[in-house]
Amino acid sequence: MRNTALFFDEYCFWHTTGSHVDILPTGGWVQPPSAAGHAESPETKRRLKNLLDVSGLSRQLTLRGAEPASWEDLSRVHPVEYLQRFKQLSDNGGGPFGDNAPVGPQSFEIACQSAGLVCAAVEAVMQGEVTNAYALSRPPGHHCLPDQAMGFCFLANIPIAIERAKTRYNLQRVAVIDWDVHHGNGTQAIYYNRPDVLTISLHQEGCFPPGYSGADDRGAGDGEGYNLNIPLLPGGGHDAYLYAFEQLVIPALERYQPELIIVACGYDANAIDPLARMLAHSGTFRAMTERVQQAAQKLCAGRLVLAHEGGYSEGYVPFCGLASIEALSGIRTEVADPLQAFIAQQQPPQVVRELQRRLLDELANRLSFSA
Repeated sequence: MRNTALFFDEYCFWHTTGSHVDILPTGGWVQPPSAAGHAESPETKRRLKNLLDVSGLSRQLTLRGAEPASWEDLSRVHPVEYLQRFKQLSDNGGGPFGDNAPVGPQSFEIACQSAGLVCAAVEAVMQGEVTNAYALSRPPGHHCLPDQAMGFCFLANIPIAIERAKTRYNLQRVAVIDWDVHHGNGTQAIYYNRPDVLTISLHQEGCFPPGYSGADDRGAGDGEGYNLNIPLLPGGGHDAYLYAFEQLVIPALERYQPELIIVACGYDANAIDPLARMLAHSGTFRAMTERVQQAAQKLCAGRLVLAHEGGYSEGYVPFCGLASIEALSGIRTEVADPLQAFIAQQQPPQVVRELQRRLLDELANRLSFSA
């Protein structure tokens, strides 16, 4: 059992993405939605918080809020002109912004609150107030470029938190592991030329950004060798993620020796997510959290923060999130995942698992990343 903090704010659930069906704006041939509408619905996160409450786990965590990220915090990562455009659109009631990132009323303030949760989680861990922390942040951040919103993301939550922590704690080496099913292109872009942040992304190959793999993108200049992309075949399932951790993620962390590990914690690799096809289940996220927890204990005194990113199955994301937070805290509740056995039966056949393992071995050998 560990002293684990949960950072959340109801305001984050009030960000609205307007009238969409999944990711399609209504109009023309797209019929208006009957209920939730946009895939990036607050209900996935709200239901996770509710499950934490009714399971009793919330009462065993340190529950914390946070101040919104300040303009100074944001401007370490984002140009002022970009922030002004975002705020103006938000103040005017919202609309399309960037690439697949619709803004609603007050989205700017809510995004600042989301980034503030991640900042506060990092600081609580760095100050030793808690062992580790989970930030239930929304809107997400890992697709946001310095000057462009993208993929439901308006502010780069994790880089904002890292840059603020660097000014306060003199951090020299931070590792970001992104297991959201979509590539963490925003985080990669921000740190691509820098060695002080190791960025690792495990993602479904070609999913989002559309067609992107990234296996050969390793950083540039001073950052060469400090960016690791691990594209996974669609349908790779539980085995693909754990094997990738064994062959690539853990060896990369051990080489880098980070002072802090942050996970861009998306749950859209789950088997029934509408925006991906990876066949993971709650046990996958539990196992990955356990492995990164063990690495953090070995490498950086347990300093570990999970920041919520994607995940669009309203019914199933709460069970995946609960599994991660149980692993983070070392507390097991009585909750049983009603779909885990079913998803476990749908895992890829041995021939597909062997193909995925061979591709991961080839990537590890090419990068000299043997476990």
